[in-house]
Parts: sequence; structure tokens; C-alpha cells
Amino acid sequence: MPRFEVITLVQAPPPVVFDTSLSVDLHTSAFAHTGERAVAGVTSGRLALGDQVTWRARHFGLTWHLTSTISACTRPAYFVDEQVTGPFRRWRHAHTFEAADDGAATLMTDVVDFAAPLPPLGRLAEILVLERYLTRLIVRRNAHIAEVVTRRPAG
Repeated sequence: MPRFEVITLVQAPPPVVFDTSLSVDLHTSAFAHTGERAVAGVTSGRLALGDQVTWRARHFGLTWHLTSTISACTRPAYFVDEQVTGPFRRWRHAHTFEAADDGAATLMTDVVDFAAPLPPLGRLAEILVLERYLTRLIVRRNAHIAEVVTRRPAG
């Protein structure tokens, strides 16, 4: 099963980065280019353990729906979102937040395990397209998080 990791240094403390990462509104604004929006479950505000959200977005010229749940959550260090229903055979996204620069910054690590549908064609799509595409989406999201938290006033 494919797995990739993205590590991002964010110039804000872990609780701020953690809370921002669980924001439905932040997620929507980070992926505005795909028309992504929450259409069921928790549709605004901050997600918490056990919450579900259904996302609708356009990727590869098609509209997709993916319902995920927050299956693990320990503030401000770690949370996991996993697909309940959607286009993947498997989607598990673990987020970790470690203090850096004496707590003034956060080392944010995303580990994504996924599997495309329809093996063996899905495996070919994973290798040729999906891993690179999904990595770019996570990098874009993380850059957006970093931008948002550094614009916030201190306190």
C-alpha cells in the first residue's frame, strides 16, 4: 500500500497549528481551487474525536465525495482522519505536531496511507499519478496553514 510523508515547519506553537489543522473552514479555503466544501456531518468549525465530515470536490475533472472521521485525537500532538466512504480502498492520514524552536514553532508531519480502487489498474494509478498529486495537495494545505497562523495576532 502506498505511503508518503510531508514534513512542514510552521512558525506558530503546536496548539495553534493543531487547532487550525482541524478547522473545516481552513480546509475549505486551502482547497478552494478544487471547489472543495463540506456537505454533510460537521460543515464548519473545528473537528473533534469521532466527528465525521463529507467533502465534495473536483479532481481530474470529476466530482468526488469522501466521508472521513476523526478516529484518534490527542491535543495538541496528534490526530488521524480516515475515510469511511469514498473513492479510495483505504485512506488514513496521521497528523503529528512537535514543538520546535523552544515551542515557538511546530514541526508538522503528515503520513498518508492510501490505496486506489480497482486493482491492478488502481495500483498503476497510484504509481503514475496519485502519490505525486496527493503529496502536492498536502504541501499546498500545509503552506496555507502556515500562512494563516502567521497572519494571526499573538495572544
